[in-house]
Amino acid sequence: MANNLERLQKVIAQSGITSRRKAEQYIVDGRVKVNGQVVRTLGTKVSPKDEVQVDNVPIDKEEAVYYVLNKPRSYITSVQDEVGRNTVLDLMEDVPERIFPIGRLDYQTSGILLLTNDGDFAHLLMHPKHEIAKEYVVKVEGLAREEKLDQMLKGVEDDGDVLKAIKYKLMSTDKRKKTMIIRITLHEGKNRHIRRMMEGLGHPVIKIKREKYGNLALGNLQGGTYRPLTKQEIHELKNLAMKNVKQ
Repeated sequence: MANNLERLQKVIAQSGITSRRKAEQYIVDGRVKVNGQVVRTLGTKVSPKDEVQVDNVPIDKEEAVYYVLNKPRSYITSVQDEVGRNTVLDLMEDVPERIFPIGRLDYQTSGILLLTNDGDFAHLLMHPKHEIAKEYVVKVEGLAREEKLDQMLKGVEDDGDVLKAIKYKLMSTDKRKKTMIIRITLHEGKNRHIRRMMEGLGHPVIKIKREKYGNLALGNLQGGTYRPLTKQEIHELKNLAMKNVKQ
């Protein structure tokens, strides 16, 4: 019987309601009931026979689904928005499962975004220690020598954060328009990471597009469209995350 017990936050995440991290916050906030009783203790374990409710609504475990979306600009990476902006889920209204984004892209950033109802998968990919590489193509104002851009590898301080790139490549420069296009790779993405980093170097961002997420590339997926991940892609992402765990 003990082998059938699972942590409450894991069960909630597997239902497709939210990620495991947010499920933990739901528990702490008193929004979760087990067999009619509010549970606020993280680590509580439940069996398949226990009734779990979130906001007084019983949860049902959905079949796990995994999607990749080519997010356009001017869409917020959220399930809903309190000020009425378009969300990425508005582009996926025909998906019946209760999916949520894995991580985020800024409102005006486009490119690869993963969505799922599998909280464990989301947690695996989002945890900083797993070091999933994300590759961005960035257009910025101004021209600079690579000696200056190398500061990205050392870190640019901004508002208490040290913002770093793992690697970069200067793709092109336009001397007439005084702009550059740079390919930048990150492991961990803090809020507005690239925009703040480039502003700190004196090169405000004009446009950002995320073109790769781990082993995934956009390919010919058009803006605003999505597709399911293949079993092979899911397997490779999981293996990549586990391979990169710091010892």
